[in-house]
Amino acid sequence: MDMDFFRKIAVAAFSNPFTDQRVEADRRVVGAKEEAGWHEVLEPMLDRLDEQINELVRNHAVVIDANGSPEVRAVGVSVLFHVYHRFIDRFDQLIEQQIAVGDDSCRAPFAYQCMEELVGFGFSRSEACRYVAMFYQIRRAWFFISKELIGDSPCMKNLRAKLWDNIFTHDISWYERCLWNRMEDFSTLLLGETGTGKGAAAAAIGRSGFIPFNPDTQTFAESFTRAFVSINLSQYPESLIESELFGHRKGAFTGAIEKHEGIFSRCSPYGAIFLDEIGDVSVPIQIKLLQVLQERTFSPVGSHDRIRFKGRVIAATNKPVRQLRREGKFRDDFYYRLCSDQIVVPPLRERIRESSHELESLVDHLARRICGPEVDLPVLSILRRDVGKNYPWPGNVRELEQAIRRVVLTGAYTSDSAAEPVETESLDRAIGEGSLTAKALVEKYCRDLYGLYGNYGEVARRTGLDWRTVKKNVGRQAGSE
Repeated sequence: MDMDFFRKIAVAAFSNPFTDQRVEADRRVVGAKEEAGWHEVLEPMLDRLDEQINELVRNHAVVIDANGSPEVRAVGVSVLFHVYHRFIDRFDQLIEQQIAVGDDSCRAPFAYQCMEELVGFGFSRSEACRYVAMFYQIRRAWFFISKELIGDSPCMKNLRAKLWDNIFTHDISWYERCLWNRMEDFSTLLLGETGTGKGAAAAAIGRSGFIPFNPDTQTFAESFTRAFVSINLSQYPESLIESELFGHRKGAFTGAIEKHEGIFSRCSPYGAIFLDEIGDVSVPIQIKLLQVLQERTFSPVGSHDRIRFKGRVIAATNKPVRQLRREGKFRDDFYYRLCSDQIVVPPLRERIRESSHELESLVDHLARRICGPEVDLPVLSILRRDVGKNYPWPGNVRELEQAIRRVVLTGAYTSDSAAEPVETESLDRAIGEGSLTAKALVEKYCRDLYGLYGNYGEVARRTGLDWRTVKKNVGRQAGSE
């Protein structure tokens, strides 16, 4: 038995697949060169794993014990890794099938076979059932993060890695041992400009929760398509938000002619609620939401009944939360209950600045989604012709998607000068002309960071500048602290 091999497999299995550490771990398993890519090493690694597992089976040497020695645990993880990859294609097919079917949970006989195979290796039936559910969860997380949040820029790679950690924690072995059924207490706050993709990030989290497998019906407890519900809080007047969130009983107020279920009632115990534009809600609504987060119960308007809420909460805003907190518009206690994790979704201009291929890959992805995979239109060349190389895309990915539609309809796109800050336009033009000074770059960077974090001290920490220098660079545009 090659215990060093099994230890390396265990490290790879528990590594975040969206990080360089995972690629390095896979390389170490097979002794591949540093330049070898993930797909180059995965197949030989799995082939060798199959050989090692088969040898253990022939020698009756497979021992499964979660409380055993590190060597025994490494073998157990390696067996899980082996079985997971044997069924990986069928889990992917189930995801596509479930998307097509919708809210009725599809039968998955192969998942029962996967469970029986784990039992055959020595896992208890309850353990095997739980691991099958976790396999499905891992594939959904991979699917929604990799398919919906594309791009090879460093900031997007970092975003994907953070979303994975948000679902499974930074160490999936912790999640596997004791957190898989406790994630409801971990709320998430997504920050970033409008149109950057905060909704897609929230959906990736919300559709990737743990959903138990029922071996009797050979189905998962529910469809992941029902597991994510969202509400844009800026769409509702103050008088209706509470009803939309918590529901109301018939006769609770004038116009309440029938019972209404709010979004918290509709949320699955295996899913998540996405509260978009959380920075727009009033303090009284924040207090009511805080009570839900603290007590995990709520009451519909006009009722004294307490209803248990079991899902996760994901919130998002494009406003500087720290500035809102200083102004008393965002309660500190509400913020602290929301920010178990805080993730910044990067603007499109940053993605393009970091990677020369970012715009090309994103246009291709969006054009295929809009027009179909078989259609090949010169959308990118038209956009570059009409807006230029250094256009800052003030509306981010949302603007780009509509720009593609306009190109398809009209054959042209006029830049959104109304939304484009004059300073950004001139800055990007200066970059293109090679006339940008270091002073202008530092000032712009400080203003952007202040707009995001609303705090001179935080900008100073991130830039390595003295806070007085930061304040001078930000200037009057930021106001006084």
